Amino acid sequence: MAPLHPGPRAFLEICRACRKSTVQHRYSSQRRQLGSQSFLIRKSTQVSLLACTLGAGTLAATWYHYPGFSFFQTVSAEAPPAPLEIKIEHTRKKKGLSKEENRDNISSQHLQVKRSWENPGVYAWGSNSGRVVAPDSDEQVIRTPRRIPFFDGVLLRDIKLDRNFGAAINEKGDLLQWGTGFSTDVRAPTPTLTGKNLRCLAISRDRVIALSSNGKVYSVSAAKGDQETGPKVSESSWIPFLSFNSTVSYRSIKPRKLGWSERIRSIASGAEHLLILTSAGRVFTAASSSEEFPARGQLGIPGLVWTTRPEGPYDQPHEVSTLRGFDITAVAAGDFHSLALDKEGRVFAFGDNSSGQLGFEPSKESNYVDAPSLLPLQKLYEGSNLVPKAKKIFAGGNNSFFSIDAATVARRGDENKPASLGRIVADTWACGQGILGTLGNGRWTHIQGLPTKIKALSGLFEYDETNNTVIPIRLKSLSVGSTHAAAVMDNVTHVQAGTSGRTDSENDTNWGADIVWWGGNEYYQIGNGRRNNMNVPGYIAPLDSVAETTRMGKKKEEHRFQITPRHKVNVKGRNVSVEQRVECGRMVSCVYSGV
Repeated sequence: MAPLHPGPRAFLEICRACRKSTVQHRYSSQRRQLGSQSFLIRKSTQVSLLACTLGAGTLAATWYHYPGFSFFQTVSAEAPPAPLEIKIEHTRKKKGLSKEENRDNISSQHLQVKRSWENPGVYAWGSNSGRVVAPDSDEQVIRTPRRIPFFDGVLLRDIKLDRNFGAAINEKGDLLQWGTGFSTDVRAPTPTLTGKNLRCLAISRDRVIALSSNGKVYSVSAAKGDQETGPKVSESSWIPFLSFNSTVSYRSIKPRKLGWSERIRSIASGAEHLLILTSAGRVFTAASSSEEFPARGQLGIPGLVWTTRPEGPYDQPHEVSTLRGFDITAVAAGDFHSLALDKEGRVFAFGDNSSGQLGFEPSKESNYVDAPSLLPLQKLYEGSNLVPKAKKIFAGGNNSFFSIDAATVARRGDENKPASLGRIVADTWACGQGILGTLGNGRWTHIQGLPTKIKALSGLFEYDETNNTVIPIRLKSLSVGSTHAAAVMDNVTHVQAGTSGRTDSENDTNWGADIVWWGGNEYYQIGNGRRNNMNVPGYIAPLDSVAETTRMGKKKEEHRFQITPRHKVNVKGRNVSVEQRVECGRMVSCVYSGV
């Protein structure tokens, strides 16, 4: 009989069908083949691959079809294949260990989660020419994740890294800055803009833009010298009729004519421009750099350049009137282009399109589009019975990424409804520059106008034990640097081991979310210790290499880094809700403990 070739979407359906006859294994990992990539998705109750293979034999005469994918190939009456070689893994349990020590011993993922709670901080790597990823070192590159000692035990609200300067918001809401772009004389992260209760950051070529909890936007120079010599702002105090000058020079960016209850909800910045999204779904744009005024259409205002700008501050916000009435829910910015997502799942793009980063082929007449243009997402699924709806957008450098839910619908004229009617397929698409592998599609492409699917991050499913159903694995977040990216998957995680009688088994371990990296790697910014670029998503080793080496001893095994999801833990005597987050910048990367 010809060999059977189960695919990624169908594999769990077989597992589910034969689940009652399988071996339960709480700390094993299930390997799924996803094109050229293999992903290990941890589950609270795993299914034996051998049992699934045997169970699949009962379905040998079945034809399983999914859009664009056939489960079984042609089956013929031939001699049966040779029996599979079965290898039995010996137990890793050691006598005399406590339950928690045994969990550490049998599971790398459990130890990673535990260490992230016990030792919060920042791991950084990549180019160190600006002393950003390793402020205390003169090394030019940091090849693998390394802790920044200043942030040991520190929780952050946000962090953004450039090759020459870094910026972070601590738990109090104060801005910290460092790097040679900030000061060649100061090595440690230094508080600058304080007392504003900041909550998130964006950076341009030479400025740091911060959004406060009350919806105010502040623009601060990345250079310490400019902060000291620039004009200071007169600020009021809690004492009536008493005011004082700010300690550093900054600019306030405030859109005009906001509604009574309308507030700024989020910001995003490219190299020269800033995107501002309000609670009313309106989008404003402004210049975010003091070096160059945006001139590639990224502001979304036709004809707006330095010579045609209205009177007033150079960085005053302008409403993108073309998007008025669309109820925008998210914005994203690349170096010189902009994206906007509305409530109905439509995507609008404008700005530089020299690499196809807007999602359509570049025009011979002009390299940029200065008004928002609607992306024809339906064309990506033309000829199928899938209806797409964008859920998330991401941008960075010369690239754009789209997370899309495609729902299965009945075709016109079909008498029989498909069995998969209503099923959601979660896909990730990319466009723009791909010569360094940033598209993640396995190719080295100079210009990619039509979005291309990242197969390793698309069409993934897993079994949800809580709801007793198969669910799509979506993209939780994606951080895009100038040439590389990191994606965190929204797979099932488990962080309750040992917290109750039901989870107090010595075999019940914690695990986090899968995270993969790809793209340019000239300065080791991917973090795998090698310098070659990667055009498909791949794993890196656990961040805490010392703890991992101690755990493994002489055993030669390779494990992957998993990022810890949000959970309330005890940090220095306080119960704090904390999670690990990833940030990709210009030739640099970091993972930090965020609140």
